[in-house]
Amino acid sequence: QIAFLTQTYASPSTDRLIAEFKESYENVNHVSYDAISEEAAIRAYEEAYGERALADYDFSKAELIVSFSADFLADWQGGGFDSGYSRGRVPSKGKMSKHLQFEANMSLTGANADKRIPLTPSEQKKALASLYGKLNNTNVNTDLSDRINQAVETAAAQLKKAGTKGLVVTGLNDVNAQRIVLAINKMLNAEAFDPGTPRFVRQGNTAALTQLIGDMNAGKVGALIIDGVNPMFSLPNAAEFAEGVAKVDLSVAFSTNRTETTEICQFVGAANHYLENWGDVQLKKGHYSLVQPVIRELFDTRQFQQALLKWMGSDKSYYDYVKETWSTEILGEGTWENALHDGFYVTTSEPLEEDTVTTSGSEIGSEGETTDTTITSLSSAVQQLASASAEGMELTLYSKVGMGDGQQASNPWLQEFPDPITRVSWDNYITVSRTDAENLGLINENVANGGLDGSYAKLTANGNSIDKVPVIIQPGQAPGTVGMAFGYGRRTGMKSEMQTGVNAFRIYNDFNNIQSVQLEKSSGTHEFACVQLHKTLMGRGDIIKETTLEIFNTRDHAEWNPVPKVSLDHQEVPATTVDLWDSFDRSIGHHFNMSIDLNACTGCGACVIACHAENNVPVVGKQEVRRSRDMHWLRIDRYYSSEDTFDEDVTKKDEFSGAFESKSGFEEMERAALNPQVAFQPVMCQHCNHAPCETVCPVAATSHSRQGQNHMAYNRCVGTRYCANNCPYKVRRFNWFLYNNNDEFDYHMNNDLGKMVINPDVTVRSRGVIEKCSLCIQMTQKTILDAKREGRPIEDGEFQTACSNACSNGAIVFGDINDKESEVASLKESNRMYHLLESVGTKPNVFYHVKVRNSEEA
Repeated sequence: QIAFLTQTYASPSTDRLIAEFKESYENVNHVSYDAISEEAAIRAYEEAYGERALADYDFSKAELIVSFSADFLADWQGGGFDSGYSRGRVPSKGKMSKHLQFEANMSLTGANADKRIPLTPSEQKKALASLYGKLNNTNVNTDLSDRINQAVETAAAQLKKAGTKGLVVTGLNDVNAQRIVLAINKMLNAEAFDPGTPRFVRQGNTAALTQLIGDMNAGKVGALIIDGVNPMFSLPNAAEFAEGVAKVDLSVAFSTNRTETTEICQFVGAANHYLENWGDVQLKKGHYSLVQPVIRELFDTRQFQQALLKWMGSDKSYYDYVKETWSTEILGEGTWENALHDGFYVTTSEPLEEDTVTTSGSEIGSEGETTDTTITSLSSAVQQLASASAEGMELTLYSKVGMGDGQQASNPWLQEFPDPITRVSWDNYITVSRTDAENLGLINENVANGGLDGSYAKLTANGNSIDKVPVIIQPGQAPGTVGMAFGYGRRTGMKSEMQTGVNAFRIYNDFNNIQSVQLEKSSGTHEFACVQLHKTLMGRGDIIKETTLEIFNTRDHAEWNPVPKVSLDHQEVPATTVDLWDSFDRSIGHHFNMSIDLNACTGCGACVIACHAENNVPVVGKQEVRRSRDMHWLRIDRYYSSEDTFDEDVTKKDEFSGAFESKSGFEEMERAALNPQVAFQPVMCQHCNHAPCETVCPVAATSHSRQGQNHMAYNRCVGTRYCANNCPYKVRRFNWFLYNNNDEFDYHMNNDLGKMVINPDVTVRSRGVIEKCSLCIQMTQKTILDAKREGRPIEDGEFQTACSNACSNGAIVFGDINDKESEVASLKESNRMYHLLESVGTKPNVFYHVKVRNSEEA
């Protein structure tokens, strides 16, 4: 047979092309493969709705979200759910959505939940079965503890109350769990779940892949063509795959660079980068998009689809082939020119017939009663979940929001990106609970040079061991569980500086992200590059201001968002009424402000990478990050509570009495709770109107503009760093070394191809200067000049920064407050608005919005 092993394309034109190829050549087998499998969810949807796809959810329509290990704010099932979630989390008309999370690892999604219940994966399965039983008014026997049963009871009661506004999702890679979740959402008639428009972002078929490897080893495959995947890195049985490739007469791998898979193939097809390609996708049923190249091919390369056309004897370009596909099969009455202009085309899909649904479950009436329409086949699924068990510790394999499955591991921006939860860059690791760490003798400690060190551990699953895996003691980790991220451990085709971490795919047995493992301490100590060593807020409520939805709705904002007081002439007055010196008149021209909504921000870090790319921020490498010399202009601080909630932290701090109690009490508050609340806060240069950095620069390298931006004149800066010492926000970065054209920092900035990434509108800084956020002055000035050239006023929304552009959640809004009709001007008048460290009197042009949390009993 001729076998194609490819990524998920979700491409109508590619599907048509491969079908025609099958007609031209006999015995063609096409296998789609996803490095991180969603086979359980795909199979469950296929059993329920007759189509191999993933359920799609609009979280903005859900008033109650109950998640079992679904990290939907990261890249669960391809991601893209965070913007809808954030829209529901911003209090509007007295309401905001509520979110309960049952999980083992402390995930980005769990960190944003109102209530997080740490459970082992086997306990999660039992809890899900129990939840279904409570919603369906059936008896499901489990051996769950009273604490877990109470949490499930609460979730069930709230789901019944929410009705169609409720939603349940799961990341458990178990067909039974996925079927039960589909049944519950059907039972609720959840508005956030539309079974008629599933997603095709994952189409990998693990059974077909296993069969292909067997056929290769049996000598049944004559030609193997690989595109878009790296199975020698991401397969748990990579050795078996390599043996099979050796028995294939012809093996070809399409790739943009050297990988573990290209090393074992006879031929390598130098493939286009995806930004050089034409193509199309149907990521969601009925929603078609065109893929257009943004640059011509840099090298003598050819995309996989063009090669197929040539092998079929066609001189047609793939662009023409895509155009033909759309014109004949997709557009209907639409035109190619309009589709190309818009970039997308939406068709109306036929609604699913009710009798095609095999997991209808019971329907919940308006008063919470149920009418029994349970399908018998679900009962066995419930029973299997209810009897779930595990031996030893339970490992949950996951993908980091930055690194994903490791396809982009050679990108130094992603390597240096600090994980939103652990704040560690340049590594993956095992996460363990404090309880298990103490039992196993595993430690994390801050050493004299300020770096974080940790123990190594040996992880064994099904007799397969990985030794010398670094350990992070993670608050919120469920006892009896460990976590480890995919995507690290690549070696082939990687610069030596970026060959980091261990390959978690080696223990991805049966493509299941849940594994029973044994953990034991190994010798040695690992050096981490962690950008935030202080984990807790320690009761400093003026840093991240919080309130509850009940208080927000019923009390005056002066109570939950008080303006700090300062002393003036021995009298306490609001800090906003006192100036250190006379202010300038900024009512003429533009005055830029930035709004950051702590409710909409999920801490994902898209803004960090966008800032890095837009402003030519250098990558400094693991050792420099470890020395606290990271260069990110924008950071997202992550804080844990030391008590169960931040509110309890404040109460504890306020009750301290005397020096001894304060000393011991604050020492206790440096330690995060076992299952803490979490808060995220993006912090960049605050562009203070009364900036303390400007007053201490001996060479006037930093100054203030009439438009509100704090400027840096790099060629005036002599590196005294007085400004960094005088900055209360610690957002100024000192350029310790020359990071470009320097072999000591070989992160693709020393070659012509890497330098093509550099933004020509932003200076590439040399060593010895301070650099920091400029509110993307190159972008604001271009907007002004474009409007001036075109002779028109600037519309609201035209002013953008890299971070506001990248934030799909709407957490960062940038604009001109002198435009009284602008969104940012409106946000500045909000009762939730406050400035960071307002009592210092710096008068920032960046402001935040008080974080509102749901009440525990709501």
